[in-house]
Order: sequence, then structure tokens, then C-alpha cells
Amino acid sequence: MRAVGYETTGDVDVLADLVVPRPDGLAPDEVEVRIVRSGVNPTDWKSRRGALHMPIGPGKPQIPHHDGAGTVERVGVDVDKSLVGARVWVHEAAYRRLGGTAAEYVAIPAAQTAPLPENVEFDTGAALGIPFMTAHRALTLIEGGPAELTPGSLAGRFILVAGGAGAVGNAAIQLARWAGATVITTVSSPRKSQLAQAAGAHHVLNYRQSSDAAADIRKWAPDGVDAVVEVAPAANVDLDAAVLKPSGVVAIYADDGQGPLSLPVRATMTANARYQFILVYTMPDDAKRAAVRGIQAALADGHIHIGEAHGIPVHHYPLSQVREAHTDLERGLVGRVLIDVTS
Repeated sequence: MRAVGYETTGDVDVLADLVVPRPDGLAPDEVEVRIVRSGVNPTDWKSRRGALHMPIGPGKPQIPHHDGAGTVERVGVDVDKSLVGARVWVHEAAYRRLGGTAAEYVAIPAAQTAPLPENVEFDTGAALGIPFMTAHRALTLIEGGPAELTPGSLAGRFILVAGGAGAVGNAAIQLARWAGATVITTVSSPRKSQLAQAAGAHHVLNYRQSSDAAADIRKWAPDGVDAVVEVAPAANVDLDAAVLKPSGVVAIYADDGQGPLSLPVRATMTANARYQFILVYTMPDDAKRAAVRGIQAALADGHIHIGEAHGIPVHHYPLSQVREAHTDLERGLVGRVLIDVTS
């Protein structure tokens, strides 16, 4: 099968167009998925560079990418045979495994797949995984909130999404709107403001055009926000403290590279605030299962979409240009990056 992989990590490694053996025997709990689209996340290029300290296991090369969508070709002995031919989306394919989705076929535990409705395109399926599971986790950390999102489960809640034009930001806006929350988001440009509005945000603030971002947010949420879905914790630490409701939570899923996070202790203590860090790969299994169920429910309701009209541009690359896709995403390409693996 055709695949892309690397044998060393760092700045000088090369992603090559490889021909490697198709997965042979399947473990009892595994399925083999013929990948149509492979989704690229920041953790993919960071892992390739060695920034996440995820060593490559024996039996190189490492085939990257955790997210993808395709059809089930074969199943292990403990898996329902009726799954053969099913359309699925997959998540965490390359976590502690050599076989990611940047290949024509991947063998993966059936539990790391979920049905993709017939009316949902493979592009959407490949864009779900890490961004939407991260967003679901962030939105279910609210004090007294739901462990699993459903329509109306966040009614009356105010959510601040930092970076509403990003992949996780877009996912958080879509899921929060579906669950009934009032969504406020911050962006850095008029273009990103348009994308956040297209995603469904009720209120969009271009912080570069605001003289007092906290006051502007408080106009929409006078009592403060229940949760902040945070992409830039060091840069936004004072803003978050100023707009967070008592017992609110700041859910941090990324590092903006602006240095150590130094919290305003007194303000955070007075508010009984919580700071929760999120990484899908290591979050509790029950939270992963709840995220998949919530995503499936939102898909079934027709409330998850990707594309320019829904606030998240899609960029397609052929399998031979995975390195270029990584580079563009690393340089700040806005939108969802997908690899066209098979047709």
C-alpha cells in the first residue's frame, strides 16, 4: 500500500512517499479501514519534529495522522462482521501506534472508529476526531454541567471561545450552539471574524480592535462566562480572570508559546476558578466515549459541518504532499487540512 512515514524526528526528517506492506493479521478487536481522507492536526507535525517527545516504536517507519475517514474492509474475530463495508471515522490512529491514517489502509481497534452517516461526506468525517473531541471535553467541564452534550444541555450557559476561527475553536462553537449555549468568541482579524460568525458564534470580538476586551465581553455576559475554551493561556490569562464567572473553568488545549503560565492567584482563588488542561490522547476513556457519543448525536441532528460556509475552510493535499501540508499548517494556515488518500 502507499503510505507516508518517517524514521527519525527533528527538523531535518523527510516524509517520504512509501510502498509498505498492507496490514496483515488483525488483532481480535481490530478493523482494517481503507482510508479515503486523512485529517492533519498540529500534534502531527509536532510529533514529527519531536516536540511532543513521542518516540517512534520498533518496526519503523512511523505513519502519521490520528484522524481519518473511510470504509471497513476487514474485521478481527471479536468484531461484528456486519461492519465490513461500513463508512466510519477514526480517531487517535497513530497514538502509540506506527500505523496512522496517512496510508491507504490502517488497522485500528474497532473502539477507535465510529459510524459515519451516509449523508455525511468523508471530508467531514476526517475533520472530526481530535478537534471535536477536544471541544466536547472542554464544554463538559463546566461546574454542574453535563458529562455529555445533548440538545439544550448548555442552555443558559455562556461560553467564551478563544480563537474561534481555529479548528478546535470552530468545533467548540458548533457543539456549544447545538447544546444551547450563548457563544462569545475572540479573533484577531476581520477575516477570522467572518469565519467565527459563519460557525455560529452569537458574539464575535476582534480583540485587536478593542480597547477593553473584558468590558466588551461583559456587555454580552454581565455575570461572566461559565467556561473559556482556551488556545492561548499565557496571552489571555488576565482576560480570562476578568470575565470568568465564579466557579468557572478555563479549559486549556494548546500552548501559545508565550512563556510559562503565571496565574493571578488572588483573583482565581476569589472566583473559585478551575484551570483544566486537555489532551485527547491521555484524557479518561469515559470522556473519550462520551465525546464520540456527543459528536455522533450532533452529526445525526445535522449540526456539524465543515467548509467555508461553516467557518472552517478545507485545504486538500495529495498523499505525496503531506510534508507541504504539515509545513503550511505549522505556518498558521487557517482551516482544516485533509489528505486525499484514495477515492
